[in-house]
Amino acid sequence: MTSFQSTLGEEEGIAEELAASQREISIAEFFEKNKHMLGFDSGARGLVTAVKEAVDNALDATEEAGILPDIYVEIEEGRDYYTLVVEDNGPGITKEQIPKIFGKLLYGSRFHAREQSRGQQGIGISAAVLYSQLTSGKPVRIESRTQDSGVSNYYELIIDTDTNEPEISVEKELSAAESDLRGTHGTRIEMDLEANMRARGQLHDYVKHTAVVNPHARIELQEPKGEIKAERAEDAGLPEETEEIRPHPHGVELGTLIKMLGDTDSHSVSGFLQSEFTRVGKKTADGIVDAFRDRHYGRELRWRPPGIDSETDLEAAVVDAVSNKGADDTAAFAERVADAVEDAERVAYSELEALVADAAAESEAASGKTFGDTVQEHVVDAVWDALTEDRAADIFVAVDAATTVQKDDATVRGLAERIADKFGSDTPRDRVTRAELAEFVHRAAEMTEEVEDATVGDTARENVVEELWSDMATVPDDLPKTKDVAGDRDTASKLLDAMASVDVMAPPTSCLSPIKADLVEAGLRKEFDAEFYSAATRDAEVHGGDPFIVEAGIAYGGELEDQGGVDLLRFANRVPLVYQRGACATTNVVKDIGWRNYNLDQPGGSGLPQGPAVIMVHVASTNVPFTSESKDAVASVEEIEDEIELAVREAARDLKSFLNKRQSMRKRQQKQNVIMDILPTMAEKVSDMTDNEPLDVEDSLARIMNNVLVERDLDGDEVTLRVENHGDTAADVDVTDIVTAEPADPTDGNVVEMDGEWFVKWSPSVSGGDTAELTYSVDDDAEFDLSVQGVEDARLTINQ
Repeated sequence: MTSFQSTLGEEEGIAEELAASQREISIAEFFEKNKHMLGFDSGARGLVTAVKEAVDNALDATEEAGILPDIYVEIEEGRDYYTLVVEDNGPGITKEQIPKIFGKLLYGSRFHAREQSRGQQGIGISAAVLYSQLTSGKPVRIESRTQDSGVSNYYELIIDTDTNEPEISVEKELSAAESDLRGTHGTRIEMDLEANMRARGQLHDYVKHTAVVNPHARIELQEPKGEIKAERAEDAGLPEETEEIRPHPHGVELGTLIKMLGDTDSHSVSGFLQSEFTRVGKKTADGIVDAFRDRHYGRELRWRPPGIDSETDLEAAVVDAVSNKGADDTAAFAERVADAVEDAERVAYSELEALVADAAAESEAASGKTFGDTVQEHVVDAVWDALTEDRAADIFVAVDAATTVQKDDATVRGLAERIADKFGSDTPRDRVTRAELAEFVHRAAEMTEEVEDATVGDTARENVVEELWSDMATVPDDLPKTKDVAGDRDTASKLLDAMASVDVMAPPTSCLSPIKADLVEAGLRKEFDAEFYSAATRDAEVHGGDPFIVEAGIAYGGELEDQGGVDLLRFANRVPLVYQRGACATTNVVKDIGWRNYNLDQPGGSGLPQGPAVIMVHVASTNVPFTSESKDAVASVEEIEDEIELAVREAARDLKSFLNKRQSMRKRQQKQNVIMDILPTMAEKVSDMTDNEPLDVEDSLARIMNNVLVERDLDGDEVTLRVENHGDTAADVDVTDIVTAEPADPTDGNVVEMDGEWFVKWSPSVSGGDTAELTYSVDDDAEFDLSVQGVEDARLTINQ
C-alpha cells in the first residue's frame, strides 16, 4: 500500500482531496504517452507511418483541387536523426490554416462528412509532427504556397501537448527565390525524427502499393540507398469526385438514431426519415411509419359479423344502444351500420369506429338527426360485443388455414379456443403487438399439447402467428413526435427495428470513389510484370449506415517470384495497409477461401495460397471500420467480409479459367512435340517408298492437331497468305507480313511503312473448318517475315 493510500479514512475531506487531483487530459498529451496507438511504436515503423500520413494528405489535397498528384518524398540520414521531406503540387494551404492542420490533433474537415476520403479524424499528419518533436526535440518546417500567390508562407512549429495547440517559433513569407518548393504551388513539410531504415522493405512496398491503387499519381522516393519512381498509368485520370450523403436507414445504431432524433428540425417521424436519411422518399417513409406503428401500438384483430345462424341481430343491437332519436331515424341509422359491417366482412375496432362515424354522418345528411359522439360510442360497444361473441370460430379459420391436414379438428379447435381465450378485457380493442401475439400462440400451443396429447411444432406456431397477423388491421393512432421518440429508448428501439424491416434502395455511390476494375488492372500491370491479370468491383453495400464498395485484383505468373505464399496487398480508401496483416479481416477472408478450387496450391486446405501471384483487396467506404487508431487493419465486420470474399472469388474465377486453359495448352504442346518428333521421319519414309516429293509436314500437323495453319504461297509478284482453321471454333487472327519492298493491292488489308519496311496487316475472323485468303503484290525479289497474333502458340502452325 502506498503512503497516500495508507492515509485514506484518517481525516475528513479525502473525497475532496481526490477530486482536486483530477484534471482534463489533452488529446495531444494522451497520444504523447500512447504514440504506439498511432503507429509510432518504433523508429523503423515510425518513419514508414510518417511517410504514409504525409503522402495520404498530399493525395487528398491534390485530388480535391482537381490536380493530378505529383509527390516527392526524400529521406536523408543525419548524424543523430533522419530528415523526412514530403512535397506535393496541391493547391496549397491558407496562412491561417497551416498551424491548425499541422499543430493540432483532431482538427480536420472530413470527420463529419459522409463521403470517402483517406483521412477523417484529423490525427495523421499532426501525429507525425508530434512524433518528430518527441524524438528530436526540433520543430517541423512547413512551407505552402497557394495557387496564383507570389509568396509562400513558412512556419516552424511544435504542438503544445498540454493545450493541443500549435506553438509557433518562426512565421514568415518567402519569395519565389527563397522558396524550397519545386513547383509554383503546393505544400512542403520537413521534419527530423528518430528513425532507422530497417523497415526499408515496408517503405518501398508502401510507395509501390500506393501507386497500384492510385494509378493517376506520380510518386518519387529518394532514400539513402536508392530511389523509386512510380509513374502515372497511361490515360489514368483523377478519381471521380465524391458527394457527401446522408446516412442510410439500414445499419444505423440505436445511440446514433436517438441523437439524430434529438437534433432534427422535423417534428414528425415521417418528416425525420425523409430529411435525415438517404434513399427515403414518401413511399418508403410510409412503409417505415406503418412498421413502426405496428411495433409501437400493435395491430387489431378483425372479426366477422354474426352469421345467419346466429341469434344476434346487429340492427337490433344498434337500436338498443340508441335512445331519444326517433324510431324511424334510429332504424335507418342501424341499417346503415349493419350493412357497412356486413359489407366489410371482417372488422377491427378502429375500423368499426370509422364505419359508425360514416353511418352517423350519412344519417345526419339524410334526416337532419344528429348521432353524436356519445351515441356512437354506445353503438360501437354494442356492435363490438356482437362481433366478439365467438372469437374462437374466427380464429379456428386462421389456425386451420395455417396448419397441415395432419392436424385433426379437435387439435385445431382446441388451439383456436385457447388463443381466443387470451383476448378480452386484458386486450382492449383486441390490440396486440406481434411479439404479444406470438406469446399468446405459444402458450396456447403448450397447453394444447399438454391437454390434447398433440404436437404443435415451432413451424406450425409461426404459421398461425403469420396467418393471424397478416389479417390484422394497422391502427390509425398518431405516432409520437420525434422529440418524444428521442426521449424514450424503447420507442426509439422500435423505430430502429421498423427501419431495418423495410426494404430500402441501396445508398447512392456518389459518396464513394472506387478505383474501378479496369484501373485496378492497370495499376497491377504498371507495377507488376505478370502473365495474367484480372479485377472485379462489387456493387455498393451498407454497414452501420455507411455505404462501401469492395474491389479485388489478381496478377499471376510472368516475372512474379514464387516465394511460397502469394503477396497479399490490402487497401482502404486507396491507402495501403502496411502493418498488422494477421489482424485484418481481408487476410482472414483470403485465408478461408478454398484456393485449390482455383488451381492454386494451399497446403492443409487453409491459409494464404502459394504461387507466383499478387492478390489485392480494396475497401472503399465513407467510414472504414479499422481495428485501431493507426488504421492498419480492417475490423471483422460480417457485411464487409462477405463482400471481400465475393470480390476475390470473382477475380479468382478468371484466374481459374486462365490456368485451366494454360494447362490444356501445355498438354497440347507436349502432344504436338511428340507428333513432330515422329511425323518428319514418317513423311520421309513414305516419300522414299512412293518416289514422291517430300510431304509438307506442317500442313499435316495442322490437320492432326486441329490447328490454325497460316502459310504463304508465292506466284511471281503475287503473294497469297492462306489461313486455314482446322478447329471447331472461330479464330480471330491478326496477320502481319513484313516485306522489304512496297506492296500493292492488299485485299482488305492495311499497309504501314516504317524504317524502310512495309507492314501489311489483316485481322480476319475464320470460322471452324473455313479458309481465308489474303493477297497482295510485291516485287518478286522482296524478303518476307510473317507474324501471327490472336491464337495460342499451341494452336498455331506457320508455314512460310
